[in-house]
Amino acid sequence: MQAAKLSVLLFVCVGMILTNGCVSERQYRDLKIANSTQQRRIDELESQLQATKLELEQTRRSLQAATNRGSIEADALKQKVAALEEELAAKKALIARMQHQLVYGGAALPVELNTMLEEFAKGKDMITYDASRGMVKFKSDLLFAKGSDEVAPEALEALKSLCEIMNSDQGKEFDLIIAGHTDDIPIAKADTKAKHPTNWHLSTDRAVSVVLAMANCGISPERMSARGFSEFRPIAPNEANKRGNAQNRRVEIYIVPKGA
Repeated sequence: MQAAKLSVLLFVCVGMILTNGCVSERQYRDLKIANSTQQRRIDELESQLQATKLELEQTRRSLQAATNRGSIEADALKQKVAALEEELAAKKALIARMQHQLVYGGAALPVELNTMLEEFAKGKDMITYDASRGMVKFKSDLLFAKGSDEVAPEALEALKSLCEIMNSDQGKEFDLIIAGHTDDIPIAKADTKAKHPTNWHLSTDRAVSVVLAMANCGISPERMSARGFSEFRPIAPNEANKRGNAQNRRVEIYIVPKGA
């Protein structure tokens, strides 16, 4: 239920090449075009994925009904369920590969910035840093109280330190994408549900809270965007019967080229 992700499988950094520390204007433009095309295709596949999920659930219900009444349709429905499950797995694998191949998600950050971010995350239970993806991840259980989108005081101190890095000479050439994620526990408490009706709301509201906190720490608003992924991009299996998994409750901050 709780959003984490500080993350977006989806976005990682490009735009800087370690051999010379930068890219040309033409390279940058070409990379942005390639990235935009790739992202549109991913969005299309994710829409297809949701449609396949819906069809699979409907077919499973039809199969259960056919089985209960001993209908001869049951065998055909079993085959359709198996085919849809195979199609769903294939689409998920393809999306994962395409996300990994995103042009702005493969290059390392400049050495100086990467070093500062590694030092920032070192020894902190709340934070991890993935240098290969240019992504800082915060655990939501330490970033927010349960069901809340109010950033905890200790987390604010960590965000202030991150803002100092991103406003440094090495960091100011990059933008930030903040992505919230939850586990699969539905929101049940009435007072929480009044503020955050679904995990979609909670994940997005938490991402926005981080954006606002970083704006208050001096990051220009035009450098930031917020996204919420609810429970639909887990990084680990949730427990059965909607019992969640703390690893999936996260907020991720992706460091990307300006305008990405």
